[in-house]
Amino acid sequence: MQPSASPYEERLSAPRTWWLICALVGVAMALILLPFGTLPLLGGLVGGTAAAAVVASSYGSVRIRVVGGALIAGEAKIPVAALGDAEVLDPEEARAWRSHKADPRAFMLLRAYIPTAVRIPVTDPDDPTPYLYLSTREPRSLVTALETARATA
Repeated sequence: MQPSASPYEERLSAPRTWWLICALVGVAMALILLPFGTLPLLGGLVGGTAAAAVVASSYGSVRIRVVGGALIAGEAKIPVAALGDAEVLDPEEARAWRSHKADPRAFMLLRAYIPTAVRIPVTDPDDPTPYLYLSTREPRSLVTALETARATA
């Protein structure tokens, strides 16, 4: 039986409230340009909304994937064979690991608007990174995908 090409994929998209904030940025830009007339007002509305939307979209475009025996989290790509057993972090424990328990050498892919996370020790002795901290909305699914990928690798 062949494992699926992509057993796990998640996009850490920005929350819906951020899109409302993008619209409010556009309204603010329109109000700033109101004294200059209708055309600059519309330009400020469209331009401000578009600029804020680009920023929100790019921040929320990071992905976490388990593909072909590797974990790809943002810019990092590491084989699952170099990873230890993943630990699901509830919101309280996730907050502790991204603050007072955090190691400055760790790879942290965190999004404050996602309360849950996974902590994965790096077992490769040549890698100075002690662990990966990954914010995820589906921590149990990510752990299952990592275990499946490790078993089939």
